[in-house]
Amino acid sequence: MILVTGATGGLGHETIECLLTRMPATEVAALVRDASKATDLAQRGVEVRQADYFDYPALVQALRGVEKVLLVSAVAFTDRLSQHRNVIDAAKEAGVKHLFYTSIQRSSDFVMPEVTESDLATEAYLKASGLVYTILHNGYYFEGLSYLIGSEVPESEIRVPAGEGKIAFVKRTELAAATAALLTSAGHDNREYTLTGSEAYSFHDVAQELSQLAGRPITYHSSEPASYIAQKVAHGFPDFVATFLAQWAAAAQHGLLAGTHETVERQLGRKTTSLRQYLKAAYFPQA
Repeated sequence: MILVTGATGGLGHETIECLLTRMPATEVAALVRDASKATDLAQRGVEVRQADYFDYPALVQALRGVEKVLLVSAVAFTDRLSQHRNVIDAAKEAGVKHLFYTSIQRSSDFVMPEVTESDLATEAYLKASGLVYTILHNGYYFEGLSYLIGSEVPESEIRVPAGEGKIAFVKRTELAAATAALLTSAGHDNREYTLTGSEAYSFHDVAQELSQLAGRPITYHSSEPASYIAQKVAHGFPDFVATFLAQWAAAAQHGLLAGTHETVERQLGRKTTSLRQYLKAAYFPQA
């Protein structure tokens, strides 16, 4: 049996959807905090198990009888490391054989305080646990682009504090499909993979593609972090979220998210969604 944590979240739920195309629902389990939010999975035969990352005894019980676990990392602004350690320890006590962990892409030594530090500590803890592990360094979702630049087509310019940095964007559905393929195939014991799109793009590229799709000039300017954060706050984002978005832009500027890897396209058997394809679908759905 394969169990996916965070099963009502975006990546967790989509990974289960992909698993269900590869194996019987009776061999898939979903770990959730609130079972009422996973009724769609239960109705399709997925075994829904309830536990919180902070509730160690419940985790041990939920992980019994499971061979592989996909640990979808905890959200930022929480005690991620304690939660991850609880899942790893519970998996070991419950007899799990193999644990997959979703880290983030690292193509440089730039550190994002909210995620990189706890990722590094979690990976070290997992490697020392004695469990068979696979670490997935996930790239930045295409779906996250709207948080960085806005969900509407810009009138004339994009302002993001990312300098000339590039991001190897990947659609979350494609990331989930590749993850499901790795979970259901052999040869990944004690391995690490970086899961990205086939090509990396700068925000100049984003502006250029939007210009062509919109039929009007749209330019990119690398703004200062302080003004960017103030702009996001003015648009309704809490200050800590606006700061976090500026950190992602800084990560792009410092090359953290720029490396391209073939793992996703190899698992999909094709190139990943391109920037133009994504922007057309997301920003020009009626075109």
